[in-house]
Amino acid sequence: MQLTSRLALMNWLTSQGLTGLPENELLRGFCERCRAEGLELSRGLVVIDTLHPIYEGRGFRWSDRASNESDAFEYGSTAEGDAAQSWRRSVFFHLLEHGQDEMVIDLADAPSMDFSQIGELAEKGHKHYLAFVHRFGENGALGLMDCFYSCWTTRSPDGFGEEGLEALRDLVPVLGLAIKSAQQVDIARTLGRVYLGRDASEQVLRGRISRGVTERINAVLWYSDLRGSTGISESIGPDEIIPFLNDYAQAVIDAIHDAGGDVLKLIGDGVLAMFTGADMADSRRAALRAEHLSRKNVTALNARREAAGRPTTSAYIGLHVGEVFYGNIGSEDRLDFTVVGPTVNEVSRIASMSRSVDRELLASAEFYKGLDAAGRRYLVSTGRYALRGIGRAQDLYTLDPEVDASEPVTGSYERYLAN
Repeated sequence: MQLTSRLALMNWLTSQGLTGLPENELLRGFCERCRAEGLELSRGLVVIDTLHPIYEGRGFRWSDRASNESDAFEYGSTAEGDAAQSWRRSVFFHLLEHGQDEMVIDLADAPSMDFSQIGELAEKGHKHYLAFVHRFGENGALGLMDCFYSCWTTRSPDGFGEEGLEALRDLVPVLGLAIKSAQQVDIARTLGRVYLGRDASEQVLRGRISRGVTERINAVLWYSDLRGSTGISESIGPDEIIPFLNDYAQAVIDAIHDAGGDVLKLIGDGVLAMFTGADMADSRRAALRAEHLSRKNVTALNARREAAGRPTTSAYIGLHVGEVFYGNIGSEDRLDFTVVGPTVNEVSRIASMSRSVDRELLASAEFYKGLDAAGRRYLVSTGRYALRGIGRAQDLYTLDPEVDASEPVTGSYERYLAN
């Protein structure tokens, strides 16, 4: 590949990296342009670790022939099991262990080598193999994301040749920089979504990061916490507390997300969430749908935990509606993107009142009144209460016991929630 062609490809990678072209498209465009300039790539694979609560990293593939392989994939931990064995037999692991940056392999020698996947490549007609490990400096690493791994093959019997090797040595680092840039954006979005919540994360990443930047919105608020969690935590081993909390948080948060809500904050075993939209009646129904899904999730979870001999519980849920301030609150260098206002205080008090009246769901009068006539049929008053710290008394509502006791009513309620 001529110098002018290399420069043109570098410019393309730089411009597309700046515009945010997805990683799989960057790899595809790179490989196709290399082939157009006479560098006969037959396969390209790039891998980069990331920061994600589930995945250890991501990889991207390109091939000169159609296959059933996905052009993008995610992988879990390589620290144990079959994944660890495969990783330790990889060319990449060998390069890291020996402090090397690249390796060229004639795939005719594959049967004599113990590297994973090399034999499969030879069987598919690839002739030569080239692997790179490009290490990031201390200031360029982000958690486990400290290297850019790539491997390349050709079907040419003569291999890449010295000119092809030199071209890839020049070009692959630029590709790595573009993919690293894309991964850093993805990491920012992942961390924002995981730690701030979906909507709050989008708000922050759009630039709403100044202290005091808030807006008044109407929202349905959800506050839930676990029944008897303090006593359970004191009765189980320290190493069981976090799995216990995680199990029930998963059950509740999955329900909120599936119903279209946003989780704003985790407070011990408590969850603060909101449901918003142009039609607040729809938001109320979404909150009821989340409560219904949550109870189903918790019932299934309790069955699994009971079978394993582990303690079980359920969640108290309070629902309320009102105006809140939504935005950045805190100090200049430590902000929280959340909701504040009297409505937030009231919903937590309503959830606390669930213990006193022994109901897993309590909804405020404001929540009840804003439901359509069909929705109000499924709620009944539990009485009038003065909430702690709240000046006025109000009626609180819970699900009609018939919703759980009568199959026809249960079916009717579920159809209402699904509409």
